[in-house]
Amino acid sequence: MAGSHVPRQLFLQGVAAVFMFAFASLYTQIPGLYGPEGILPARRTLRPQGKGRWQQLWETPTLLWEAPRLGLDTAQGLELLTLLGTVLALGALLLRPLRHPLIYLLLWAAYLSACQVGQVFLYFQWDSLLLETGFLAVLVAPLKQPLNHKQPPQGRLSGASLHEGLPFWLVRWLLFRLMFASGVVKLTSRCPTWWGLTAAWLAHHLPVWLHKLSVVATFLIEIAVPPLFFAPIRRLRLAAFYTQVLLQVLIIITGNYNFFNLLTLVLTTSLLDDHHLSAGPDLSHHKRMSTSWPKALLAALSLLLELAVYGLLAYGTVHYFGLEVDWQKYAIQSRTTFTFHQFSQWLKTVTLPTVWLGMASLAWELLTTLWRWIQVQGWLQKLTAAVQLSVLGVTTVALFLISLVPYSYVEAGTHGHLWTGAHRLFSAVEHLQLANSYGLFRRMTGVGGRPEVVLEGSYDGHHWTEIEFMYKPGNVSRPPPILVPHQPRLDWQMWFAALGPHTHSPWFTSLVFRLLQGKEPVIRLVQNHVASYPFHKQPPTYIRAQRYKYWFSQPGEKGWWHRQWVEEFFPPVSLGDPKLEMLLRQFGLQDKSPPRAHSPRRALAQALHWVRTQLSPLEPPTLLWGLLGAVGAVRIVQALMTPWSFQSSLLARGEKHKSAPKKDSGTASEQADPAPNSNSSGTRATRRKK
Repeated sequence: MAGSHVPRQLFLQGVAAVFMFAFASLYTQIPGLYGPEGILPARRTLRPQGKGRWQQLWETPTLLWEAPRLGLDTAQGLELLTLLGTVLALGALLLRPLRHPLIYLLLWAAYLSACQVGQVFLYFQWDSLLLETGFLAVLVAPLKQPLNHKQPPQGRLSGASLHEGLPFWLVRWLLFRLMFASGVVKLTSRCPTWWGLTAAWLAHHLPVWLHKLSVVATFLIEIAVPPLFFAPIRRLRLAAFYTQVLLQVLIIITGNYNFFNLLTLVLTTSLLDDHHLSAGPDLSHHKRMSTSWPKALLAALSLLLELAVYGLLAYGTVHYFGLEVDWQKYAIQSRTTFTFHQFSQWLKTVTLPTVWLGMASLAWELLTTLWRWIQVQGWLQKLTAAVQLSVLGVTTVALFLISLVPYSYVEAGTHGHLWTGAHRLFSAVEHLQLANSYGLFRRMTGVGGRPEVVLEGSYDGHHWTEIEFMYKPGNVSRPPPILVPHQPRLDWQMWFAALGPHTHSPWFTSLVFRLLQGKEPVIRLVQNHVASYPFHKQPPTYIRAQRYKYWFSQPGEKGWWHRQWVEEFFPPVSLGDPKLEMLLRQFGLQDKSPPRAHSPRRALAQALHWVRTQLSPLEPPTLLWGLLGAVGAVRIVQALMTPWSFQSSLLARGEKHKSAPKKDSGTASEQADPAPNSNSSGTRATRRKK
């Protein structure tokens, strides 16, 4: 199997980039979400219970317990963490020496700390996925970076490099769990749109048959292809890689899913190898294969197996989804030809074998690493490598066992058959989110019209003005904005709130209360430029909310949306209204703590306030794209400087040779540059004359 030095570096850079986006995006929303005047103040989540310091930290693992020691409240501590996280991630993205386990450990700890106080606004699956991926990056990152940027030559092994493939295998296992579970839950949910092949991620106005075919492709890529991640034939793994990339790129083009799809693309680097990413073909490899008939026979058998796999996938797709070509309409018709019971039985049959597949693949990785350890030369290097290999090997196996518990949630029978030790391990570290269950887009919403909550304000209770959000659908004439990789967390929760009554989203009552109070941090979540907010001069006296259903307009029609009123979502309330007070008490949203006396700000708090003042005029997507532009500019400068540094190194080496003693100069010249040139030819001619 080819090495994975370059893919590991791509993975580490990708994780750093996603951390940078996640931290910067969250930073812009902290005052409105978690500040003292925010929707869900963070200081309410951290209340000392009289426990010991370390017990308290273990039960609620967040660095924000230390914020008071720095003279900061919880929200300010969260701002500090997100700023430091952004800077550290930016450094790891740009500077190779900063791609160190300690840096990724700090990034993971900072994001875990934020999730502990994030409440409902940080309960998304991509936050859990980022935490799990970030912890794996701690294990993948090398303890010591090589002096040069090239991978070590094949056949020359060292204790520092032989074990690095073990934790990187866990990245591949995570990608498998994510994709397989996401595909399975679409069918186990019994969602009629998935079963009817009418839920699609392609453009809305494409033909229906193409929508159905795209759903078939989704099931193929998410359910049938993931087992190929562990195929012994590298071309099968590369084919699986390109299918995953295709799916994620199409989703990015047609939807706003913040950094989730970018993070999934980062995980796909575990399917690559150095040979595939090299600049040119490996001619020596092809030469060896052509001169060795056993290897040629093995290559032929591998090709036959590869073709058999492709044929099996094609047959299964045609058979189970009834693909037929309609030559008259120039279309491909499709339908599901199996029942829910048949799929449940199939899932019960294959889930446990996929666990065995993972075990077999991990065992092969362990044996390969052990064989490399045997080849290490030198007893000291061998001893050091044995210690590192033991630690990483045990950690890899433990994380694999822990991950089996959330993975087995896709099939109840498999969950019950797992080893009890795996359950105990998972229970012990569950709060650290080292392994999570996944199942994205279980049910498709908005097929019969996308439900949306529209807030309205009024001064007299008779004339109402809509309060439009920056990112969610509202004004029917406004096109959907492009905001990747930013995640507007309030707008996302507004979409979830529209799926049920307002009592299922207690935070919504707090949002109404803050808008009635005219709190600027919350207003900035709705409209970053306060002047665009219709009640920026004076808060509304009354606020209510209506539920609408939205549909895309047809080509050629005016506007981007059609909408229809459905029902009242939240009744009209004002400050002091008994209904509002009752809801605040019911959901525990009243601030019972006495107001704190204003104390002079410390230097750190003043610095945080200054940074916030400088960055607040920027819209979050602009800030994130600015960071990306800065990274691109630095990369260009680094690329331009690399040839100059190389030339300077050659010049310095030449000066060194010039200043060397003249004794045996001809021999030294020949050893330094074996290629024939005028100087070396002259030296050899002089020797012959002598």
